[in-house]
This record gives sequence, C-alpha cells and structure tokens, in this order.
Amino acid sequence: MTFCFYFRKEIMKTSLKSVAKSNLDPSDETVEVISITHWTDSLFSFQLKRPKSFRFKSGEFVLIGLRDTTETLILRAYSIASPSWDDALLFYSISVKDGPLTSILSKINPGDRVILKRKPTGTLVLDALRRGKRLFLFATGTGIAPFASIIRDPMIYENFDHIILTHTCRMKRDLAFGELVLELRKKDILLRDLDIKKLKYFPTLTREKFVNTGRITSLISSGQFFRDAGIGDFSYATDKAMVCGSMEFNKEMASILKGKGMKEGSISSPGDFVLERAFVG
Repeated sequence: MTFCFYFRKEIMKTSLKSVAKSNLDPSDETVEVISITHWTDSLFSFQLKRPKSFRFKSGEFVLIGLRDTTETLILRAYSIASPSWDDALLFYSISVKDGPLTSILSKINPGDRVILKRKPTGTLVLDALRRGKRLFLFATGTGIAPFASIIRDPMIYENFDHIILTHTCRMKRDLAFGELVLELRKKDILLRDLDIKKLKYFPTLTREKFVNTGRITSLISSGQFFRDAGIGDFSYATDKAMVCGSMEFNKEMASILKGKGMKEGSISSPGDFVLERAFVG
C-alpha cells in the first residue's frame, strides 16, 4: 500500500527525559480520542478532539505521538483528513504489525489520549498553486487523507471550475474511507450553497477487476484516464495538480506533469503542481 505519510526514517523518537522537559510546551498537548474505525485489517481512521486554539489549513499535516512499551515517545507526521472548519481532527492510517507507532495507534480507544503537536505545515495547500480552472488531486492508498480535507473546504469550489480526484488502491475495500468522505461532503453545511458537482471522482484498482483498473500513471500515459473520465488532456495554462503517494509515484507524476509544461510550486513560489515531500525520499 502506498501512502503519503511514511513511517520509515521519518519517525522521530524522544526520550522520556526530553519529553518531561517539553511538558510545558503547548505543542506537546495531549488530546482525547473520540473514535476509531477499522476499515480493513491494515487500514484505520481515528478522530481526536480539536483544541480550540488549534488552527490549520486544509491539506496540512501535523505530528502525532504515543509512548511505546519502553516509555519512549514516538512521533509521526499525519495529514489531517478533516477540513479546517471541523470541530474534530480526522486522520487515516495504515497499520503495520511491527510498526513502532501504528501498531500502538491502531489499538487506541475512545477516551484515550495522544500527543498532538501544535505546528501544522505542508505543501498541499491552495496557497502553493497559481490560479487555474481545473484542479487534479492524485492520491494512492492513504495518500487520500489530505484530499479528504481539501474536498470539504469551500475554497476549492470557489477557486476552480472543475476538480478531479483520483484514488488508486489495490483492492475495492481499500476505497471505503474515501467513499465515506465523499458522502460526508454532501451533508456539509458550509458547502450547501456551492456546486459540489464540480468534483469528479475517479477510483482505480491494481489488484482487482474494477470499472477502472490499473495504475493511474499508466492510464494517464496511455490516454485512457482522459477518455474514461470524459475530460481533455492536461493544459499547463489552465490546470493545476496536487500529488500525494509513494516516492516512486510522486516522482512519476512530477515527470508526467513537467512533460506537459507544468511547473512545481511551493508556498513561497506558487506553481502549477505540488507534491507532499515531507515524508518521502
């Protein structure tokens, strides 16, 4: 399973001694778990109570932590899957049997508390893109998390005429979280007066027969993606894109987009597409 927030070398461990020293730091505040949902044996989502002073932009990530059996605090970056206006903080994760954090995090229960760092950041924000007409959101696996936040933000519908969300997974059951978010979007009060039909959803599977089968990069390169989605090819003049997946996927998508004349952007220098680089490489 490919996903945007990795737990390889990016996992940071802090000894109890240093944690004790940081207890007065508001960025180490503990927050209550509201709920946890297990979508498959290896995929789960969870909600945390949002501190009143916690602010973020839809698409950003934040560090979350728990202590392991040796009383070491393990921190990992998680994209926030709820929109910036929501009262709760939603996260989506893969669970690895021997994963230092996910093996513990997948066993949390309502009422438990986890560490929430108070400095969200990330490149998958509208501020990093120039103005355009179409916005493509390319996700693999749990890389859909930041886009789950973005597609429930009114700003996306106010800034673009068309939004195309692609989600590539192995099996159909892996699409369940994204499908739920699409349904939640229909009930969002803040989106009531906006044309949410601007969003086109294009799921693909790589290990199971489906209406769309194959890696999205292959479908783009062959032109099948555009034909099946009923849309035109990329245009650097009007199209913008966000990409969240494995390092290989991000590199491949960057190559495709650059080949169409699109330039990578950042918050300091907005461009035509952005990648979530914080957790790969």
